[in-house]
Amino acid sequence: MLIAAAAVAHAAAAPADVDRHIAAARQAAGAEHAGMVDRLCPGAPPPVAPTVARANAPSPPDPPRERWHAEPQKVFDNLYFVGMTEFASWAVTTTDGIIVIDPLFDYSVEDEVVGGLRKLGFDPADIRYVLISHGHLDHAGGAKLLQQRFGARLLMSAADWDLLDRDNPRWKPTRDLVVTDGQKLTLGSTTLTMYLTPGHTNGTVSTLIPLTDGGEKHVAALWGGTLFNFAPDAARFKAYADSAARMRTLAANAGADVLLSNHTDYDGSKIKLPALAQRAPGAPNPYVVGGDSVRRYLTVANECAQAALATLP
Repeated sequence: MLIAAAAVAHAAAAPADVDRHIAAARQAAGAEHAGMVDRLCPGAPPPVAPTVARANAPSPPDPPRERWHAEPQKVFDNLYFVGMTEFASWAVTTTDGIIVIDPLFDYSVEDEVVGGLRKLGFDPADIRYVLISHGHLDHAGGAKLLQQRFGARLLMSAADWDLLDRDNPRWKPTRDLVVTDGQKLTLGSTTLTMYLTPGHTNGTVSTLIPLTDGGEKHVAALWGGTLFNFAPDAARFKAYADSAARMRTLAANAGADVLLSNHTDYDGSKIKLPALAQRAPGAPNPYVVGGDSVRRYLTVANECAQAALATLP
């Protein structure tokens, strides 16, 4: 009887908890991150299933280039966009080579990353490291080409290396360096700090990146995985919420004032990249949003995950 009464009480409280967390997410979002609430919180359209294709799955035809190609662009003194219309790849340039973050799909890495770096005046043979935020095709599919052609070292969490080993997709690269929580990656005079932020996948990696703009120092927070594209799971939602809260603190402590994503919708790149192309000398960089904005973004992620958790029986 007590168990039944508790279940009834939980069922009655859950809708109020869901609404409370969604309201907190909307308050944190303001106008700037409202789209994140619409995409992430309960009631949003269901996300696309994770793009990890098993070894025996039929290979779908590659989409035509005109549907996904985007031109490369300088964003900071040491950061370049080499992504697609919907998916971001970032090149961090250093005094001793290049770090690529999220090398896109197997079909687009040649055009966007390799060709993009050449268009920007860099030699892709200078790619020393490829940091993979998580093991889904749209972010990891191009890693094999960069590993085999240029000898780039690949970094991914143990959990997501295991994910690729389990699913064994045709585009799977050779297992390489394993990211540990709080690990630092130094190349030349630049040091990235990587954190394990499980949720989107069990081994998602989020990163703090030092940047300069006209010599002025900034720090970017790159949230490694966004949507809840997994079966409803209390442990995963809680892990996601805890990861977002922790990354919010880490970003604040690092003075992060730039927000980056591996999807162009989530960090406003579809608006910021065109604005950057029209930027007058001395004008503000649209990617510098301030520490409060970065914290509010991660609050949205945290609150939406708590709202999703509250929907579960």
